[in-house]
Amino acid sequence: MVVMLPEVGATRWTVGSNMGWSPNFNYTIWAKDKHFYNGDWLFFVYDRNQQNVLEVNSTDYESCNSDHPLHNWTTGAGRDVVPLNVTRKYYFISGKGFCFSGMKLAVHVENPPPPPVASPVNSGSPPTYHARIIIPAVFTIGAVWDAFLRFW
Repeated sequence: MVVMLPEVGATRWTVGSNMGWSPNFNYTIWAKDKHFYNGDWLFFVYDRNQQNVLEVNSTDYESCNSDHPLHNWTTGAGRDVVPLNVTRKYYFISGKGFCFSGMKLAVHVENPPPPPVASPVNSGSPPTYHARIIIPAVFTIGAVWDAFLRFW
């Protein structure tokens, strides 16, 4: 017996999609139609010799000030993963002047929506037994067709 359960899991967002974390790209437009949920991850891919990933406050985000980051997510590999594990607004910039060429991203992280509610069972109608009839019928038709093809 197979039981279908709704898929629940975090999303790993590659920042900038195929452009990665690079100058001259509008990350505001990239993030505009996306929903970031508590438990998701941001994956920054960039040139490790030039850029970095800094989490800053809203004031430093607006002014591209990288002097006092809240967190430096740069690991040195140019492939950095940032967990979004608190429901709040996150602000990221690249220092070394790259923020001024567009390397800044603000995302609002929210709680995931509740799972869909199952429809109530209508107690006024008799139970249906379609599965008890259809599944054996499918196997029977398949067996008859197989026998037909062997003898034909």
